[in-house]
Amino acid sequence: MSKHPIRIAAAQSRISSDVRENGRQIRRLMEQAQSEGAAIVHFPERAMSGCSKAQIKSWDDVDWGAIVDELTLTAALAGELGLWVVVGCSHRLTPPHRPHNSLYIISARGELVARYDKQFCSHTEITSWHTPGRECCVFEVEGWRFGCALCIEIQFPEVFLEYGRLDVDCILYSAYAEEPMFGIQAQGYAASHSYWVSVSVPTQMSHGLSSRLIAPTGEVQAAVASSTSSLVVDLLDMDCPRWEIALHRARPWRARAREGSIYRGRYAQDPRSEEKTAF
Repeated sequence: MSKHPIRIAAAQSRISSDVRENGRQIRRLMEQAQSEGAAIVHFPERAMSGCSKAQIKSWDDVDWGAIVDELTLTAALAGELGLWVVVGCSHRLTPPHRPHNSLYIISARGELVARYDKQFCSHTEITSWHTPGRECCVFEVEGWRFGCALCIEIQFPEVFLEYGRLDVDCILYSAYAEEPMFGIQAQGYAASHSYWVSVSVPTQMSHGLSSRLIAPTGEVQAAVASSTSSLVVDLLDMDCPRWEIALHRARPWRARAREGSIYRGRYAQDPRSEEKTAF
């Protein structure tokens, strides 16, 4: 059954060491997203807290109270605007455990309803900065199923395979990165699994890869101009003719192919099939 189309915003915000300024910029872009009809807006990796190694040099320097204050203000505005918000932020654990690298999922009622913790952390993250998460995160907005991924997880196809198995419609991929190849890989996953991928990166990293929405065909549906603090809003529409083959033919066929029964009944009991060293 087709879902009612919704509009999604991929944000491109400038991340600084000033958590208060990060919060103000996030909320400005939330208001812009709502004014352009978005039901959900998606922000970069660690958009609120700042990035370890870049803006954060030591966890001892982090003002966790300010982060909570800004997240609380952000959640309140989400409720006022009736807007879902997915925002990157470090999530404090009980000492001596290091924080998670996370995405907070805030509902249109202003409630924190879920959190995704990065599972595949880099070598530097795992040895000096972060505690890894354990599982994927799927949540629903108006019947649409969303999954979450962070930065170098783009290098781990098992994350994107798992979201395909979990039947998501769109993956929210946040990165603090300027690597064009990450965008190409996101296009490949979108095309392979016939789902949308929303990419959100910081303004200062966007000269290599800007924030964008990738369609289930793998093509770039819409993108933010590089080096600008803004967002792009576009439609998730199951009934758009442009996506008909990807969504309604390729996706169900590939699901059957991965399950395997369509092939098992067609395997040949034939010596010429078993022999691998004869022409």
